[in-house]
Amino acid sequence: MELKKKLPIGIEFFKDFKRDGFYYVDKTGFIRDLVNSRGSVNLITRPRRFGKSLNMDMLKSFFELGADPALFEGLEISREKVICEQYMGKYPVISISLKDAAGLDFQTAYDMLGSAVSEAAERLDFLLDSEKLTSSEKMKLSRIMECDFNKPFYLYSSLRLLTKLLFKHYGIPVVVLIDEYDVPLDKAYQCGYYLEMVNLIRSLFSQVFKTNENLYFAVITGCLRIARESIFTGLNNFKVRTISDIDFAKYFGFTDDEVKELLYYYGLEASFPQIKEWYDGYRFGNIDVYCPWDVINQCDKFRAHANAPMEAHWENSSSNAIVQDILETATETTKSEIESLISGESVEKILIPELTYPDLDSDDREIRQTYLWSVLYATGYLTDAGLPENGIHKLVIPNREVLGIYENRIRSWFKVKIVSDTARWTSFCDAVKAGEHKEVQRLFNAFMTDSISIRDTYVKKEMKENFYHGMLLGLLRAEGSWIVKSNAESGIGYTDIRLEIPTMKVGCVIELKYAENGKYDRACAKAMEQIENDGYVEILKQDGMLTIHKYGIACYKKTCRISYCLETV
Repeated sequence: MELKKKLPIGIEFFKDFKRDGFYYVDKTGFIRDLVNSRGSVNLITRPRRFGKSLNMDMLKSFFELGADPALFEGLEISREKVICEQYMGKYPVISISLKDAAGLDFQTAYDMLGSAVSEAAERLDFLLDSEKLTSSEKMKLSRIMECDFNKPFYLYSSLRLLTKLLFKHYGIPVVVLIDEYDVPLDKAYQCGYYLEMVNLIRSLFSQVFKTNENLYFAVITGCLRIARESIFTGLNNFKVRTISDIDFAKYFGFTDDEVKELLYYYGLEASFPQIKEWYDGYRFGNIDVYCPWDVINQCDKFRAHANAPMEAHWENSSSNAIVQDILETATETTKSEIESLISGESVEKILIPELTYPDLDSDDREIRQTYLWSVLYATGYLTDAGLPENGIHKLVIPNREVLGIYENRIRSWFKVKIVSDTARWTSFCDAVKAGEHKEVQRLFNAFMTDSISIRDTYVKKEMKENFYHGMLLGLLRAEGSWIVKSNAESGIGYTDIRLEIPTMKVGCVIELKYAENGKYDRACAKAMEQIENDGYVEILKQDGMLTIHKYGIACYKKTCRISYCLETV
């Protein structure tokens, strides 16, 4: 049996793929396109987990002096003989990641950023023996290596100094690579020291990128395009490539063909429809791409177990707080737009390409909402249904995983909002345990009026049912003394919700259906028939419940209808 290459989960160093036998989706064409179209300073923005860090290390491995040509054998860039001869292994490179340059306060973040610069300087320790540098220059290098930034100017000028020393030593201009440049700004915004961090990043970038004769070119990556006037002031020949741009579109994320080839290699072709539904749908420029982090992790699950359930890998790598923010500040218009999105429809928006974090806190609700939509788009929670026209983006939720993020956040928001209305929520719980189905119906309808619904569009029926299932489950689980189980095995099948109140010997079986086109009676009848035919009450009887309430609930948009039957033991 052929020994398959390992799946590259969490691998960020390009050399590891060939050295340790990891599967590699060839993105080396990015090098050619960058060489042919670059500016002096190039900012590339993509959502998290789309291969930015790996591509940056690939650039380092290609351009850096002493590069190993064997790393690129057989890859797309190896066919570009002129580019390889002219650029491979020909330039000193400074590579730095700011992903850890954050903290709960500015001083901690300052120190962490300084540490990142210091690590980059330590890789240049051979310069301390250079005969081309003065003792004063070597002393300044030592200070950076020792992370001595007690005066802000030392940190501001640090990267510029490193380019100067490398150029003086080699006589060759320097390539500068900065990954995750916006992470310190995001953390600073969350923790209340944004202006200080903006000043630090602006000063650092201005020194190294503006009128620096030692710089050959620079590539910067991040999730957001921070407004030029706040970070990149005065930079000439500054090129930005966001997810709306066609340039470099196919080099971040996996294309359809790349996913098919990967699945074929591991014998997982049958899983393609699921992979596509869950992880495809992102539109970068004119290319549809999958989230690579999702594809690789789910393939790993399938290799371990052929029937492994689909999982939300990208979702679990972040807090997804931005979705919560837009829900908490949603106007009625915004709520209606979110309903359209989770129903599989699109919303049209004029987005702001350059962002400043303070605008997210604007007192003007309309401005704040515009910025939130723009951030949702830039960070991958929404994507284009096609190329923008006249500056208007037709936005959609890209795939099943991201739809789940919205649903989960809506349920969380719904639960907090509804349970905070103590009197109404208590009345609802009292009605459920007493079997007062008309009151349960009235109150659940009232709750849904205040929430976000799912429309009767082309979203799969089971996904619609799951949405309302989650809302109802959140209401019932808020009552901490009840035993509430979801999709629990009962009789010969699985009931949507099974509830037990041991102190009262009361149990409930709840089966929920989506009433297609508002056909409530048909959906309720089907729910009640399923409860009876599949013996859902049997486990409740075995658990000693003497009073059993059977609820068949049909939901459509923001209303429901409930059928009910009582069974006593």
